Amino acid sequence: MARSSKQAPEEDFEEHIVDTDVSDEMRSSFLEYAYSVIYARALPDARDGLKPVQRRILYTMDDMGLRSDRGHAKSARPVGEVMGRLHPHGDSAIYDALVRLVQPWSLRLPLLDGHGNFGSQDDPPAAMRYTEVRMDQAAEAMTASINEDTVDFKPNYDGRETEPVVLPAALPNLLVNGASGIAVGMATNIAPHNLIEVVQALRHLIKHPSADLDDLMRFIPGPDLPTGGKIVGLEGIRDAYATGNGSFRMRASARVESVTARRKGIVVTELPYNVGPEKVIEAIKKLVQAKKLQGISDIKNLSDRHKGLNLVIEIKNGFIPETILEQLYKSTPMESSFGINAVALVDGQPRTLGLKDMLEVYLGHRIDVVRRRTQFRRGKAADRLHLLDGLMLALVDIDEVIQLVRASENRSEAKERLMTVFDLSDIQATYILDLTLGRLTKYDRIEVEREIAELRKLIDDLDAILADEQVLRRVVGDELNDIAQKFGTPRRTVLLESSGQTATAASPLEVADDPCWALLSATELLARTSDDSPLGDVDRRVKHDTIVSAVRTTARGEIGVVMADGRIQRISVLELPALPPTAQSPNLQGGMPLREIPGLEGTVLALTGLGDSGPGLALGTRSGVVKRVKPEQLSRDSWDIISLDEGDVVVGAVELATGDEQLAFVTSDAQLLHFSASLVRPQGRAGGGVAGIKLTPGARVVSFGAVRDIESASVVTIAGSGDALPGTQNGAVKVSPMAIYPAKGRATGGVRCQRLLKGEDGLLLAWVGDGAPMACATSGSPVDLPERTDRRDGSGVPAAQPILAVSGPAGSLAI
Repeated sequence: MARSSKQAPEEDFEEHIVDTDVSDEMRSSFLEYAYSVIYARALPDARDGLKPVQRRILYTMDDMGLRSDRGHAKSARPVGEVMGRLHPHGDSAIYDALVRLVQPWSLRLPLLDGHGNFGSQDDPPAAMRYTEVRMDQAAEAMTASINEDTVDFKPNYDGRETEPVVLPAALPNLLVNGASGIAVGMATNIAPHNLIEVVQALRHLIKHPSADLDDLMRFIPGPDLPTGGKIVGLEGIRDAYATGNGSFRMRASARVESVTARRKGIVVTELPYNVGPEKVIEAIKKLVQAKKLQGISDIKNLSDRHKGLNLVIEIKNGFIPETILEQLYKSTPMESSFGINAVALVDGQPRTLGLKDMLEVYLGHRIDVVRRRTQFRRGKAADRLHLLDGLMLALVDIDEVIQLVRASENRSEAKERLMTVFDLSDIQATYILDLTLGRLTKYDRIEVEREIAELRKLIDDLDAILADEQVLRRVVGDELNDIAQKFGTPRRTVLLESSGQTATAASPLEVADDPCWALLSATELLARTSDDSPLGDVDRRVKHDTIVSAVRTTARGEIGVVMADGRIQRISVLELPALPPTAQSPNLQGGMPLREIPGLEGTVLALTGLGDSGPGLALGTRSGVVKRVKPEQLSRDSWDIISLDEGDVVVGAVELATGDEQLAFVTSDAQLLHFSASLVRPQGRAGGGVAGIKLTPGARVVSFGAVRDIESASVVTIAGSGDALPGTQNGAVKVSPMAIYPAKGRATGGVRCQRLLKGEDGLLLAWVGDGAPMACATSGSPVDLPERTDRRDGSGVPAAQPILAVSGPAGSLAI
């Protein structure tokens, strides 16, 4: 066949052939692929905690204006923009990343607000053409000040646009939302944490850069998973925080209750992280069909979007539900492990990071962002001040300026003459020539003078930040505190040092009816001691949590739980997990969460014994009512012990020892009143109590307690802003001796117990009790209190972190 005239000679093709060794080519190509996966796809940056696709989604949506104060847009819009402008990969990968940023069971603090079907823990989301999305306020915090030269930009994949190397990240996203990814030869898996705890650790690190791991773990005792549940065993967590590698066990939250009139069941309300109900149901069905698990008659998934997870496992008659529950933990995903492998990019290199490393990297990034933002704002303010200084010169001699301009041949000549006569710069002269006649009024001159004064003050403030590293770090800490107050939520995951297995998992008959103590902790854990050893005046903060209520009982007895709605709920002591002998500090890390006990919906105040012995209980309500009542034994599981007016609730309940204790009220406007319990006549269950304290208009009772020895008793008050979300505000703490407050009659006004400063509109929390007070945070970690002061109207000292509860020494709780 003749060769076409358009074809090149054969020797021309041979000139472009390059001989390459196959092994060298494979090695080079694989390294390029590995590099791309590690740096451009799988691993997050330690500064903002985002992978490139997540960062591009947030940046693009911010650029498109899809913010939280505007309507939702079809998910296909940001996906298309990201794919076309910044992310040269398939739309399915981008949409999958976007969906994860919406799901509240995937992230502890979701960054996007979705509208539509974004899936569930078991089901995939709808297609992007059916769902809508916009930025959440948390995402806006991630991109805030990005246009103020706070971060570097780089060219996109085709060089036509630029994209941020990292986001400003006003919140510590890597620790708060965690991360997971599989690269080539390495992987990352970081658990989510509580925002408030992380911010408090960062603020502590700002003030104490040499803080060690134990100091930081006082603020961050462990992960806080989006789906709640329990973490059992804390040794692996410390290993992970120290080295970046470790593991812990996650356990579902479940309780045993009556599902029908004749049948017991296990109700599961929270599952381990990344475990859906369908996985659990499938695992249980397989075990039942293989006859490896007996005693289960049916399993129902009653979950919905309003009530949340509700998995009901019905138990056959004759089987012990607690025993089956332990088998479910061992054999199904109701208990699973989470392996921490904290690998992230630091200065462009993958590194395994411990807890302090992650905090320091983020803190260094925020310090750099705030410094660059301050420099940018100072430059803008200086430029504006330069224009206004020139304008003021013109306004002072405005007649001469007008005459000079009118006498000029053209605009260029007018500008040159202005610059020469008034010693103006080129930009000042141009600005004056662009003025309209409306800017020449007296009012405008006053406004210019006012703006100049404001700009000079602003520049001085910005210079102070740039000149002093400590001031700069303080600004970073204050901004982090604002983020915690805005987005922080209480801890969801319960931390347990042991499994908390109850004695009833074997048989109630195997447990002797020995004397013991029933204990209630500040983080709402219930437990019993294994003997009747004295609680003792010990520091219960040695490990974790504080005991807020204790009652002496027997292992097979019953006690009452006093609720804020004025009820007593009966519970069996045998259902509570037994703790080791209290030879050392009592520790409820092996306790049972209150939410696992049926009927305990609402706020729990205290534990009490049941019976007619002793002087009974003293109750105080939010409206200032006090009542003494004996919680007699009834044949019901729950009954009222006080008649409350509409809108009123019980704020404190104390079991009396003699009936001569001092009862104390503390109000929101910082008033304290105490009087003898003998002034309150005991009433029956139907009684509504009597007037305890006279409240000023708008005030309410925040604390009610009782003390036996005024000389050793203490008063703790915490002031702050009532607008903040509960548990997110540090507040100002004041500790004072009870003896400095005089006793007054019942139904009178109190005396001031703390002076409120600017920004403090009332007391957030108060406590009155015997002995030296102890405080703990929502995680159970101890919080240091300031030294006692003898000033009745003194102001408070800022707390290191938000305080959940205050209690006295364990021995002071014994009746």
